[in-house]
Amino acid sequence: MQWDLPNVRYLRHVHPVRHHAKRASRSDYRAALSGSPQTAAHAMMLRAGWSESEWTCLDSLWMRESNWNTYATNSSSGAYGIPQSLPATKMATAGADWRTNPITQIRWGLSYISSSYGSPCAALAHSSSYGFY
Repeated sequence: MQWDLPNVRYLRHVHPVRHHAKRASRSDYRAALSGSPQTAAHAMMLRAGWSESEWTCLDSLWMRESNWNTYATNSSSGAYGIPQSLPATKMATAGADWRTNPITQIRWGLSYISSSYGSPCAALAHSSSYGFY
């Protein structure tokens, strides 16, 4: 089936063409995240749009929570993983490999921080005041 597209140049005054400084292309790519969980989290945090100044807060928060251990388990509450998800199964929304993949845990943790506190520094402040985030 062939589709004939109408000539819509007359709509340019209604919907002006906007030229962006840089367009994505097939030659653009993001390097795969590798290295330590901290290295990956730092890159993911920046990709999520937070500034470099938020890194110290995120590092402090997750060092306190899990010491950046993918398998960290709180024996009293059952919180699990790098971000200490409670219940642990919440992280399944970020991927089926949430039990063993630090990237999946970090992805979930950053999303949780964003939706609940707005930023890593706000999450750290809450954790410092109340003992949890």
